Amino acid sequence: MDSQAVINDLKKDPAFAQNVGMILVHNGVVRQWSRKGKSEVARLEVKVDGEKINGIVKAAENRPGIFRVAAEAREGTFSPGEDLMYVVVAGDIRENVFPVLEDTVNRIKKEALSKKEIAG
Repeated sequence: MDSQAVINDLKKDPAFAQNVGMILVHNGVVRQWSRKGKSEVARLEVKVDGEKINGIVKAAENRPGIFRVAAEAREGTFSPGEDLMYVVVAGDIRENVFPVLEDTVNRIKKEALSKKEIAG
């Protein structure tokens, strides 16, 4: 996903100006260390459930003040520093948009991804 392209498309929507005062972007990257004991990570294997992501996005878009949500998680084997997941949330005010970004990222990571760290 090209988050700038997503934002540009959002801005083309005639309802954008009346509904959006903030756009937040999450760009998750593979860490070189594990949260479990700070050991080194050489690679990360990721499996994605796209249907679950779609359901999480739809639920997020139904929250108050939210105009649009887009999300993509990449599947495969990745090295530290590589992009892994993108989430874009557009909405009215920060009190509505910040929590939706955080909840959406957390739900995707918990419900729609499985990861296996491979030590270096």
